[in-house]
Amino acid sequence: MLAEVKTIKQPVQIEAPFLEKVRPHIELIAALFSGVLILAGWLCMKTDWQTAAIVIYLAAYIIGGFSKAKEGLEDTIANKELNVEMLMILAAIGSAVIGYWNEGAILIFIFALSGALETYTLNKSQKEISSLMDLQPEEAIRINDGIEEKVRLEQLCVGDNILIKPGERIPTDGRIIEGQTNLDEAAITGESMPVSKTISDEVFAGTVNLRGTIMIEMTKPSSETLFQKIITLVQSAQSEKSPSQQFIEQFEGRYVKTVLIVVGLMMFVPHFALGWSWTETIYRAMILLVVASPCALVAAVMPATLSAISNGARHGILFKGGVHIENLGNLQAIAFDKTGTLTKGKPEVADVVVREDVSTDQFLLHVASIEKYSNHPLAAAIVRYANRNPQELLKPENMEDLAGYGVQATLDSVQWKVGKADFVGRAEAEGFQNGIALSFQDEGKTIVYASDDKGIAGIVTLSDCVREEAIQAIRSLKAEGIHTIMLTGDSNKTATTIATAAGIDYFISECLPETKVDEMKKLKERYQTVAMVGDGINDAPALATATVGIAMGEGTDVALETADVVLMKNDLPKIAEAVRLSKRMNRIIKQNVIFSISVIMLLIASNFLQALALPFGVLGHEGSTILVILNGLRLLRS
Repeated sequence: MLAEVKTIKQPVQIEAPFLEKVRPHIELIAALFSGVLILAGWLCMKTDWQTAAIVIYLAAYIIGGFSKAKEGLEDTIANKELNVEMLMILAAIGSAVIGYWNEGAILIFIFALSGALETYTLNKSQKEISSLMDLQPEEAIRINDGIEEKVRLEQLCVGDNILIKPGERIPTDGRIIEGQTNLDEAAITGESMPVSKTISDEVFAGTVNLRGTIMIEMTKPSSETLFQKIITLVQSAQSEKSPSQQFIEQFEGRYVKTVLIVVGLMMFVPHFALGWSWTETIYRAMILLVVASPCALVAAVMPATLSAISNGARHGILFKGGVHIENLGNLQAIAFDKTGTLTKGKPEVADVVVREDVSTDQFLLHVASIEKYSNHPLAAAIVRYANRNPQELLKPENMEDLAGYGVQATLDSVQWKVGKADFVGRAEAEGFQNGIALSFQDEGKTIVYASDDKGIAGIVTLSDCVREEAIQAIRSLKAEGIHTIMLTGDSNKTATTIATAAGIDYFISECLPETKVDEMKKLKERYQTVAMVGDGINDAPALATATVGIAMGEGTDVALETADVVLMKNDLPKIAEAVRLSKRMNRIIKQNVIFSISVIMLLIASNFLQALALPFGVLGHEGSTILVILNGLRLLRS
């Protein structure tokens, strides 16, 4: 008996409609087709087929100019302001009215072609952000009662367990509950080096699981992941206009009205004042209408700004708008919080000094054995330091923790005390090793004393060490001519030590959060443009007061809500990179403005000297616009 054969029908792959494929390029296709019609019209003119030529030229006008005419009319109606698109359309119609059909059609063709190229180049500036959207998976493997099921992201709920295999992207923010791996977090922090992750570590959507299979517990809805917030933040930054862009747009409306008035005068004055023919007068007026249009000037700012924002996002520097990246390039001074910004934010052992009859290793063994049972941050730092050389700690007896003073316990029948000077005996503590503790105090270090049955056995000094990258960052900022200041709540001695080690120009110590705001206001009065760098939470008032607030993100979404600029990784040298990027952007914008105005002036002068034909005027005008946009797009490069 033949086995029953079941045929599984495969879904039919329906090819996307032709129009859907060509829609992104429809503007360019229309421009090129109008060019073909212009050539056909010109051939008809050569063979004296005048009527056919005019019909073909009309078709070229409509096909090539429809998109720009529609855009210009919509903007004019919406903003109640004339714009450059309307100037181009008026110039083309004017050329046709005086019989220059070919020149008017060429104007439409080049204008439409440059518009299509502008659209293409502007889309390139947003490519980096659009590509971010593709980094987040659409599906995930959910584990439900030990069964794997593939579901779409929108079906996931907080608390779901998700399996991620090697090579897959993390679909949502979560916490590892099984396994360990290395993650590529470049999409979040801009850091290319893999990061080790194990149980209880936090992971972010969009990062790549490089090595092991892990299971995570979803901690946030897909719409609230850090990755999604980054995308939203950069998209909103692209829509926020810088002061330069706002000025250009305000200037455009007034400028267009001025051009129309001058063109109106140009259509009559040269005929009566200079004896030009009516045809020449109107022809020159049409050319003036073209070459005086501020297309290149309007495109001088936005492409450069978008490119700079995209470049920064790719390298873990998020700007919340064009105004902030523009201000960063004019920075005169920058203020830093100390703890967690210039320093590592946690105490580390700096010095160990022991009595002559005690070895350093034995001393650390005894102190760490006692401090292991204390929950004080300094105790944890001492234990961590002692464990650099793996050794089995001792079990203390009669352990007693005296809050605010120290810890005492018995080790090998010897009573030890570890803590402040008053706890072990101030007079003996200050006299230890000829008063060496006082010199450590002058350096801003915290001192922990340890005594046994013979007196002070030794001291351990701790300090919040300056980060190596902080020193590099300060050096780079100074090279850019920026003054560096430290605002800290610490004592003057500690502030002096940290400021000297970091290379800070000067510091203001013993600052409360509210006094930091007052100090920031004074700095703004002195330097005008001042940035503040902090952790984005306790420094929020000062960040808000500064011209530019820079938050140290370290992959946390809290920082996204606080400052104007966010460093997704606590990499201080990126501040100097951001400043250089901003200066490049401001420099390119100035180049664009000067170049566009120069070209407009040159073309206007050539037209008055009757040395410029309409097609060449269009070519110079639109060519300068494209060059300005391409110059701005250079900022996409690292």
